Amino acid sequence: MSSKTQRKYDVVIVGSGAGGGMAGYVLAHAGLKVLMLEAGRHYDPTTETPMFNTPNQAPLRGVGTPEKPFGFYDATVDGGWQVPNEPYTSAPGSEFQWWRARMLGGRTNHWGRIALRMGPYDFKPRARDGLGIDWPMTYDEMAPWYDKTEELIGVFGSNEGLENTPNSSPGVLHAPPKPRGYELLTKKHCDRLGIPVIPSHLAILTRPINGRAACFYATDCGRGCSIKANFQSTTVLLPPAVETGNLDIRTGAMAREVTLGKDGKANGVVFVDKATGKDDFAPAHVVVLAASACETARIMLNSKSNQFPDGIANTTGLVGKYLMDTVGARLAGHIPMLENLPPHNEDGASGMHMYMPWWGYQQQAKNQLDFPRGYHIEFGGGRRMPHMGSVSWVPAMQKTYGRQLKEDARRYYGAVLNFSGRGEMIPNEDCYCEIDPDVKDKWGIPVLRFHWKFSDYELKQAVHMQQTFKQIIESMGGTIFGEAATEGSKCIYPGGAIIHEVGTTCMGDDRKKSVLNQWGQAWDVPNLFVTDGAPFVSNADKNPTLTILALAMRNCDHLAGLMKGGEL
Repeated sequence: MSSKTQRKYDVVIVGSGAGGGMAGYVLAHAGLKVLMLEAGRHYDPTTETPMFNTPNQAPLRGVGTPEKPFGFYDATVDGGWQVPNEPYTSAPGSEFQWWRARMLGGRTNHWGRIALRMGPYDFKPRARDGLGIDWPMTYDEMAPWYDKTEELIGVFGSNEGLENTPNSSPGVLHAPPKPRGYELLTKKHCDRLGIPVIPSHLAILTRPINGRAACFYATDCGRGCSIKANFQSTTVLLPPAVETGNLDIRTGAMAREVTLGKDGKANGVVFVDKATGKDDFAPAHVVVLAASACETARIMLNSKSNQFPDGIANTTGLVGKYLMDTVGARLAGHIPMLENLPPHNEDGASGMHMYMPWWGYQQQAKNQLDFPRGYHIEFGGGRRMPHMGSVSWVPAMQKTYGRQLKEDARRYYGAVLNFSGRGEMIPNEDCYCEIDPDVKDKWGIPVLRFHWKFSDYELKQAVHMQQTFKQIIESMGGTIFGEAATEGSKCIYPGGAIIHEVGTTCMGDDRKKSVLNQWGQAWDVPNLFVTDGAPFVSNADKNPTLTILALAMRNCDHLAGLMKGGEL
């Protein structure tokens, strides 16, 4: 990638992940001159991905460490919940974990590739149950952008026609890989419980497109992908954008603030060159923030001026508010039917081939559940590549050694299934981020302080997850490890742990109740746009990346039209 700087650009984009990468792709192809600022280092999956390394080739056999929480081979070469010299704080009584990926491509290098569309209910949740905030657009308005996004990044899956689980247009999806044995067994028993089990939607190619190879099931997508079969901004969005000759990328550029001209419009971004430690300035006609929901809020809150003493475009005081993550809980169990299976082929994508979309919409409509909204279930098992701790959950194996240990390993390996719920969180006034008045990072930039408190809605949903997992495992003749929680606080993941944080610059139809309009354009500063997860006004159970991408594509297409029309 080029690191040259050109003055003055049409657009400067902060961030290179899903929202930033798509913004760069759309705007560069529209003929605009674009500069992208990325706080992390350059990263190229085609040369840096350890495709065929085995755990024994890694320190500590590749297990997670504080520096590499997802294991030695995880593609996050710089970043995590703790980033050296970049602290954040939590208010007393709050627990929030903030994941950051300091590298080109951002979080698209580290995600499950689960690419689920939000449905019609998800865009109008308040109209349905009176809670939260409605989006300023409908699913029907977004559907064409989902199609275009799926076609560009490549998503496998199927159309099942289930409630609030939208179909893609014909021919858009790649064929899903065949289910594995344990997935079919799970489906058989879930069918009896009335829980749907259908092919997953993952951003992984099962047929070649655009010079990218189809997945040949060599390695975990979390390591990155040197053949470009999975979606990463670094392999799918940025290279073609650079090839237009309209996109320049500057890595090691830590954004400090968006500056304001005398005309009240944004006129560029001040950033720290991390190599020299000195401030630099990137002037532009339009600024697009896509640094991730919390980092974008941090930049805006630190961009103070006489016109905006509380941060740029923050006359409502809503920048940083309505922070959300995904509700998460998990449970695993031992399934005797899966013991002592003969060797068989479990080739496939590293992620799940099947999942369970939320099935309780009608129960909720009849007030038969004690929580609103829903969750989907991700589940895994089988005989993947062994790793440290592969069978440590089986109680019988915690007391054996020698020959018995080897026999137990052959018996139990692949006989454990784990279930994880991913549920909707409703925005509340107790969850937000603000600038800590006392703490700054290495470059003197004030850091974020987080406030966090789940409501009873999320806690009750987490309990329902655990009880459902228990029901599924026991229906298969299995035994759960531990106990299924009856209190949400005992099983729900802390805020930020699922790494799906969204919100902080909510969009809406009413400028008195939102930061951005329906195009991700700041009400107060019309040439300032946000294209990451910050504009979200709800956090449906569908993982957010696909919607971030589709929304960024839609809104940047609109932005390009405004610029060509001389309206910005």
